[in-house]
Amino acid sequence: MTNETVSLFSYGTLQSSTVQLETFGRELVGYKDKLLNYRLAMLEIQDASVIKLSGKTHHPIAVSSQSDTVSGQVFEITAEELAQSDKYEVDDYQRVLGEMASGTSAWAYVKCKG
Repeated sequence: MTNETVSLFSYGTLQSSTVQLETFGRELVGYKDKLLNYRLAMLEIQDASVIKLSGKTHHPIAVSSQSDTVSGQVFEITAEELAQSDKYEVDDYQRVLGEMASGTSAWAYVKCKG
């Protein structure tokens, strides 16, 4: 197993300590940043296990835009933890490598195209 870390940007429920503990087995430490060229919309969640864990029937979802930004946090996690976050996110989201206002890149879950 490798100790290599990857950056994960969260603007929604992955910032919740309850969700982090259940998904990663630990609370994450991050820093504030903004995802470029996206705006927030709301998505009705159909997956009962996700609703139970997050306590919410609607989650924010980043939708592609020309000039908007989405505020959130960047967390350093392992590749294994990234795979765990893939399992948490419902099928309406896809993971993309997003551009951050800080000039770095981070994985982010955004609305699926199509």
